Order: sequence, then structure tokens, then C-alpha cells
Amino acid sequence: MSAEVDVLLQEAKESIEAAQNYRSELQQRLHGLNQARKQVRGSSGQAREVLRRHFAELQAAATRLLTERLTTLLAEVDAIEADSVKPLDDCQSLIEHGVGQADELLREGEAALRCGLGEKEDKLGSFTKKAMHIQLDSLPEVPALVDVPSVSAQLDDSLLGLLRDRVSRHGSVSSHPPVQIEELQERPGSILVRWCKVDEDFAAADYRLQYRRSGSGGSQYEDGYIGRDSEFLVLHLDPHTDYLFRVCARGEGRTEWSPWSIPQTGYTTLAPHEWCPGTEGYILSSRRNIALRNDSSQSRCPVLYSKAPTYFCGQTLTFKITAAGQIDRRDSLGVCVDSQKGAESLQRDQAVCISTNGAVFVNGKEMTNQLPAITVGSAVTFDMEVVNLFPISNNNLSEGGNFKLRVTIGSGNREVVFDWLVDQAVDCLFFGCSFVHSGWKVLVF
Repeated sequence: MSAEVDVLLQEAKESIEAAQNYRSELQQRLHGLNQARKQVRGSSGQAREVLRRHFAELQAAATRLLTERLTTLLAEVDAIEADSVKPLDDCQSLIEHGVGQADELLREGEAALRCGLGEKEDKLGSFTKKAMHIQLDSLPEVPALVDVPSVSAQLDDSLLGLLRDRVSRHGSVSSHPPVQIEELQERPGSILVRWCKVDEDFAAADYRLQYRRSGSGGSQYEDGYIGRDSEFLVLHLDPHTDYLFRVCARGEGRTEWSPWSIPQTGYTTLAPHEWCPGTEGYILSSRRNIALRNDSSQSRCPVLYSKAPTYFCGQTLTFKITAAGQIDRRDSLGVCVDSQKGAESLQRDQAVCISTNGAVFVNGKEMTNQLPAITVGSAVTFDMEVVNLFPISNNNLSEGGNFKLRVTIGSGNREVVFDWLVDQAVDCLFFGCSFVHSGWKVLVF
């Protein structure tokens, strides 16, 4: 009986635990549902506000433009009227003056005819002289109606149709942005952001990536990338800090950007790659990710190593050349097991590297395959994966045993792949560079 009770008790405990898990899962789904509803309502409210504000601005601008055009056209009418009426007014004044003179002459002539015989000769003489002075056969010319302006307004009735057509197609409302962030991959001091189109009918000409710190009230989004690629490595990020990322696109032949994607939160736990400070012959940037080979050391200077072994297999290590000096086959860019002091090049044992002339060295030996020479703008990448030759304890990589790493070095759209045998098991590596001549400047990420 006791065994049955124990079984029932165990079943009850399992049922209680299952019910608790079930409730927890339902609560999480309820929270997700609330978040989804909040997103729908919030984005709908924002869309309404954007539409109202935009069309109110359009209405105000259209009214202003129409008013300005009406004022301009009315001013043109006023100018034509003023210029045309002035000579008519002058002609009218001249005619009215002539009518006045004719009236006065008529009165004098009639008076001369009515006067007595004694005064008639003088009156008629004076009248005749005055009539000759006025030149009764001279009349001012009055322009014909076809010769004076007939002001009219020409209005294009198609404007309203064009406006109606453009307005009917102006703006759109979408339930989903045409692009969304697909993946956020942590890198040392950076995050690789990948995005993709979710609307196959949308022909994207450019993409625009923005990011900002999460939870910062005054933090504004800033542009990280604008271009045709669908991924970008955002550098100079603080580890263990949340960042928000969003992306939009611009269609072929369009000037406006699409709606933003749903912001995604990402962070990196990996410390940024840094060069080791204090190495003779090199000047470092404030973030220590850029090194410049200066001319303070006229003789050959030692290898500049990383501050710590921060390169892990499975990652991509990139050297970006932002300035170049004179090429020398003894130059080197690469990775190594240890930061051997006093070495003047990575062309040595327990290191793989590429020289500025494109030659590849493995444990100090030059390979037959060669990559393009390194110049300004070159990006040299190192990718590695572990291949064990002999069994090694999973609990302690430092127990020893031969270790083989499959290395891929890429440069100038070409790459070489080879296996690198090291004396000991390693889970992280140093990186380094060496240049015989000054002027070389390299960014590592």
C-alpha cells in the first residue's frame, strides 16, 4: 500500500510540476500576445499621426503655392491693365480738350453771327483767326479694338486631373516593412548585422542600417551603413551593453526610404581586439585597434602583437589596410600561438601570416600559393577551425597533444586554405603585424 501511495505521490508531484510549467508557458505566451497587441496598436497610432501631420503639411504647402501663383497672375493682369489704359487715358484727355475748344468756338461763332453790324466785322475776324488756330481738320487717332489688349486668363484644366492622379497614388500603408533584421552575430567589440527582404516584390536599390544604445533616453539612432550589401559589421561597441538595430530600404528609382524594420536588440560579450601598447616603432589609436608604423625606429623593429590572445577559432579576424608604405617581403600580418618577444616577423614557427607582397608563410615556410599584394584598402581575413590529429581531453585543452587548425586566408577576392599543425592545443590565439618600412596603417577587427 505504501508503494502505491509513493507512486501516486510521485505522479502528483509530476503533475503539479507539469501544471506549473504549463502555466509558465501560457503566461509567457500571454506576455508575447500583449507585446504583439501593443506593437499593432502603437504602430497604428504612430502611422495615423504621421499621415495626419504629412497631409496637413501638404495642404498648407499647396494652399500657399496656389495663393502665391494667384497673386503673381493677378499682378500680371494689373500690370497689363495699367500699361494699356494709360495711353487711352491720355488720348481721352486730348479729345476732351478738343471738345472743349470746339464748344467754346461754337459759342463765339454763334455770338458773332448775332451781334450788330458795327461789331460783326471784328467778331467774325476774331472768330476766323481762332478757328484757324485750332486746326479744325486735325483729329487725334483712336486705336481700333483689335489694337488694344483684351486680357484673358488661360488655365490648364488637366492640372486637376494630374493632381488627382498623383494624390490618389501618394503614400501607402503597409502592415510589414519590406526588410527585417535576420541575424545579430557577436564579434570582438562589434556585432555583425545581417538583414533580408521579406517582401519579394520590393526591388531594393540601397539599404540603411542604424543603431543606438538600448535604454538610453537621450540616445538617438545613428547611421551605421548605407549601401547595397545585406550585412555590415558595426564596430566600436562596448561589451555587455545592449544595442538596438534597425534597417530600411530604398526602392529602385525612389528617393524616399521604406518603413523601419522591427528594432532588434543585440550585444557582444567579446572584448574588442586591441594592439599591445608600448611597442617600439608603432603609434596606436585611442581605441588601440589601429596601428601606424612610424619612422621613429630606423632599424628593424619587433612584431606588434595583440594585447591578449583574443582571436578564437570559428571567428573571422580582419586586417584593414588604411595607409601603405613600401612593400618588403619580410613584412607580415597574421596569427600566432604566443607573443614571442624580440621576433622581427611572424614568418616563424607557431605562426601563420601573409607578407605585403602576397606570399603566405606557415610555421616560417613559404607556401606555393600566393595572394595579391597588399595595398591601401586591402582587407585580409583569417578564418580557422579545429581539426584534431590525436584525441585530446575535452575537459582541459592544455593537456597537450598535436593540434591541427584548418586556416583560410582571404585577400583581394582570392583565398588560400591549408592545415596548420601546432605543438599544443589552443583555444585562442594572438595576432600581430610587422613592417620593415614606415607608413603602414592597419585596423584590426
